[in-house]
Amino acid sequence: MLPLAAQSQPPPGFADDVLGRWDITVTDADTQYPSWLEVRLRTESQLMGRFVGRFGSVRHLAEISFADGMLRFTAPLQYERGNRPLEFAATHSADRLTGTLIDPDGRTLAWVGTRAPPLERRNEGSPASTLELFNGHDLSGWHARFGTAETCWKVVDGALVSTPPCVDIVTERTFEDFVLDLEFSIPRGSNSGVYLRGRYEVQIQDTAGQALDALRMGSVYGFITPIADAAGAPESWQSMNIRLLGREITVVLNGETIIDAESIPGITGGALDSREGAPGPIMIQGDHGAIRFRKIALTPLSDTNE
Repeated sequence: MLPLAAQSQPPPGFADDVLGRWDITVTDADTQYPSWLEVRLRTESQLMGRFVGRFGSVRHLAEISFADGMLRFTAPLQYERGNRPLEFAATHSADRLTGTLIDPDGRTLAWVGTRAPPLERRNEGSPASTLELFNGHDLSGWHARFGTAETCWKVVDGALVSTPPCVDIVTERTFEDFVLDLEFSIPRGSNSGVYLRGRYEVQIQDTAGQALDALRMGSVYGFITPIADAAGAPESWQSMNIRLLGREITVVLNGETIIDAESIPGITGGALDSREGAPGPIMIQGDHGAIRFRKIALTPLSDTNE
């Protein structure tokens, strides 16, 4: 007879219904915000996982289990205010997770999760004409994520300049697959970023000469670490070329390839939504540090850009 501990272990396949990546939407009062979850096997009878919250970077789950049709996991605090971790519970039905979240304030919020799409692209579409998203004169084609952009985004000598405290700005148009060309300058110690489809942040930060990390210049924030330090000095003009095809991303910083056809696992903190299968806008982070752009141009690679 097997020992009691062995008898109590879940059988192989016990969590197959919930393994994989999930795009989450949390409802908080009259608003909704996105999150992301990945569930994996640690052993055939134990789970492990990763989680992205409303903001911040991906974090490893402290506790995660699936039993009697109920998925439970606890996410440690990152930038949330409070003194208790985030506690999630959900049932699985028809490839959908439906559950509750107890937040750091002790409130109970509702959430749903849908399977993240693979976003596989066998071939890119025919490149269209390049779009100048910044016209060098004003904020035409952009709006503020919150509040009013014109209070802290100005065009100065042909460059789009943010002055903290500021807000994120978002394109009116949405896009699916594209090549994005940027020319920017950041002051010493500054921190910004560009969100692709409004969901995946490529970090822009003054980290030249520092160790490579998934939170620093040119990274896909929290997920993908650049393979080289190509960051320029603060105040210098720098270039960034980003190619996004499905989940596959290539980043060239100042002429050097620092991410080469890597797959983005999921949304990053601060995303507009978690609807990964839909086109989305370009969003420039303005709520952290100052930044200047003299070029923001996008070349669509598919016919689904709007």
